[in-house]
Amino acid sequence: MDWTHYRFRSLWSLSAPPATVFEALAGAEDYPRWWPQVREVTPLDDTSGVVRVRSVLPYDIRFTARQTRHDPAAGVLEIAMTGDLEGWARWTITADGTGTLARYDQAVEVRKPLLRRFAVPGRPVFRLNHLLMMRAGRRGLVAHLEAV
Repeated sequence: MDWTHYRFRSLWSLSAPPATVFEALAGAEDYPRWWPQVREVTPLDDTSGVVRVRSVLPYDIRFTARQTRHDPAAGVLEIAMTGDLEGWARWTITADGTGTLARYDQAVEVRKPLLRRFAVPGRPVFRLNHLLMMRAGRRGLVAHLEAV
């Protein structure tokens, strides 16, 4: 097992319609307004930007996100990530009863030296950190969608 590789999956059940959820998740530059751990998104051009995130642990992760798929018909948003994290992340938005199921998948290798150094003992803490960030993101998106 390579201790610096991570795969994550989160499922968010939301009451808003799929098109509304897709639009909100497609606007990554607005994430800092509703997702507390996404501290900053700095656009580089129409399809990429630099993202800074910080969850419970006292460190920032910075990466460049480059859009690789934006498919409203399929409900898929996907990015390639380079920097402190190398890999990809994908949102898949589907109808779920009268609402939406937003599925988040991510496969990354940690490149930040500090996190690589603590890869083995820190792994459970890093996974918990990600879980807490995703929980807060869901809460923030729910509030954002209700306000819109």
